[in-house]
Amino acid sequence: MTQSFTESIVVPVADQADARKTATELETYDVGDVTVLHVVEKGDGVPDKTPVVQSEEVASESFAAFHESFPEAETRVVYRRDVVRGIMEVAQELDASAIVFRPRGGARILQFLSGDRSLRLITEAKRPVIALTEAEDDESADEDTDDSAVV
Repeated sequence: MTQSFTESIVVPVADQADARKTATELETYDVGDVTVLHVVEKGDGVPDKTPVVQSEEVASESFAAFHESFPEAETRVVYRRDVVRGIMEVAQELDASAIVFRPRGGARILQFLSGDRSLRLITEAKRPVIALTEAEDDESADEDTDDSAVV
């Protein structure tokens, strides 16, 4: 029996702008069930990057932006020390057919120092990972994106 890559997808988003851009890119494809995910990066024995209330507000704004294109999308917020692991855990829990994300630009040295989350997601996930195309005009705008859920 065959399964569609886009039957049930998990889509991680970092913030409102990222959610809107990701949804716009995703609109051109035929997808089934969509779960939009915001992973709040938690500190391990250190103060969190942002207060919980602020993180939940970012998630809410992200979901609202994504719902402009996909009003039926389910939403999930998870709190994890490891953002990539959080994405993979939710995809496994939901038995998603794929993880779909929009790569974010940024300096290569920053990607190297942060462990290049895109590469980790692609190489460590136990299910297909689909990278949407990055619009040329997005490259400079993404440098200000919040680190939560950034891959």
